[in-house]
Amino acid sequence: MFVQGGAPQSPFKIFIDFNRFLGACAVGLMAVGIGALFIFNQTVSQGTASSVLPVVIIAVGAFLFLVAIVGCCGACQESYCLMLTFVIFLSLIVLVEVATAIAGYVLRDKVRSEFNKDFRQQMKNYPKQNQTDLFLDKMQKKFKCCGAANYTDWETVPLEPKDRVPDSCCINVTAGCGVNFKVKDIHTEGCVEKIGAWLRSNVLVVAAAALGIAFVEVLGIVFACCLVKSIQSGYEVM
Repeated sequence: MFVQGGAPQSPFKIFIDFNRFLGACAVGLMAVGIGALFIFNQTVSQGTASSVLPVVIIAVGAFLFLVAIVGCCGACQESYCLMLTFVIFLSLIVLVEVATAIAGYVLRDKVRSEFNKDFRQQMKNYPKQNQTDLFLDKMQKKFKCCGAANYTDWETVPLEPKDRVPDSCCINVTAGCGVNFKVKDIHTEGCVEKIGAWLRSNVLVVAAAALGIAFVEVLGIVFACCLVKSIQSGYEVM
């Protein structure tokens, strides 16, 4: 199984250092996934297509970390089997990342539609005061918005007293400020567009990080293939 004893040759030492870096990238990817999961949990409901993305990122990061360990072991032992396993698994990770990116692009409009539908449903539940009101109030305060498309969406919600919006819509939030409100005193923009724009900007950061890691992974596959060929040549000489 082993080609040579003793310390690995220079290319294998470099590959070990490369896998340490790949392991650090994997930890970074998991951190990005956890951060994204926190962000999505604060803005969308569980079970939507968008809420699955952070889980996929975390899973890919964890698997990538294990693959980096396999790569280190394969380089230390100059093992043909472990190096080949590294190439296969890392190639699978790249394929999953590409498939996830394509799916995200294709489903981007559906995700926005789901978020819009979910936000409007939560508006209907607002009068029940079952934690939904706290969630919507938090979103409207944080993003300085009111309603789904705009503040007039609250006209269809049976709030008491009538002709009011939640106090969280007010520019200066005080108790009862949404009763008999004046348009100039509230945020008139809808939350779906404002939160959607904020999510898109965060997704771009995640996508840029994933793209950089994918480039590193492709380099790792090429490097590992060269080492596999080198090990195979050693078998043939023996």
